Amino acid sequence: MGPVRAIFILVVLALVTPPMMLLQWILLALKSGGARKLPVAYHRFICLLLGVRVKREGVLSGKRPLLIAANHVSWLDISVFGSIAPLSFVAKSEVAGWPVFGWLAKLQRTVFVDRNRRAHTGHVNNVIGGRLADGDVMVLFAEGTSSDGNCVLPFRSALLGAAHDLADDDLEDDVTPAIYVQPVALVYTHLNGLPMGHQHRPVVAWHGDTELAPHLWRLLKSGSIDVTVAFGEPIPLTRAAERKAVATRAENAVRAMAAAMLAGHTGKAVMTAPLPAAAETG
Repeated sequence: MGPVRAIFILVVLALVTPPMMLLQWILLALKSGGARKLPVAYHRFICLLLGVRVKREGVLSGKRPLLIAANHVSWLDISVFGSIAPLSFVAKSEVAGWPVFGWLAKLQRTVFVDRNRRAHTGHVNNVIGGRLADGDVMVLFAEGTSSDGNCVLPFRSALLGAAHDLADDDLEDDVTPAIYVQPVALVYTHLNGLPMGHQHRPVVAWHGDTELAPHLWRLLKSGSIDVTVAFGEPIPLTRAAERKAVATRAENAVRAMAAAMLAGHTGKAVMTAPLPAAAETG
């Protein structure tokens, strides 16, 4: 039944995705508010079609400007996060050139980062800062790459540069937050209703040198998936709270939430530790 299931999913996606892409393109061209809502409906449809059940712990913060700092496990993370609320993503520049995935990313107003061009960083930071200032919630996979789903990799503080620059540009004092960084942990917990464990998590985790097409085919054949997304307390970023300190604090919160979920301990709020009085300079 696995191959039949995968073929059915691919056929449905081939029928539904093109008209949805066209509609999103029209909404973007018209600068309609529906351009933020349509991707949520599409990602919820994807999760339903793939049998992905999304459980939430905590809530997306209502504070703005808001940058989500999350761990990254799979290409499926996009639909998991996208099904929760209107969000946009920060992605590596290579994604823009991928067939279908790249087109979808562009239609969701993804900001692409070329990590090999330092001169590009300032421009990208300005774009992200502008989007945040306009009220968009941006998702940053702060590890800079995907993991095997069994751990959280170190966060790269340089990726918080846009938030750091926005704070420096907009603040008139060292107390009022210019931006909030919300740590969010994502853990895939069950496959076909059974605990996933280390041995089965590669079904979902896309990392290292794993090729996309075989991984996608394997996942589509595999059956239902349960994933938990845990929201931590938003961290205010001010001049007194530099990006390295904020990145470390967010990383610790995400790691603690992920470790609790991997161990089967859910439903407990994870409080982020206070920043030190003299945060290190970013």
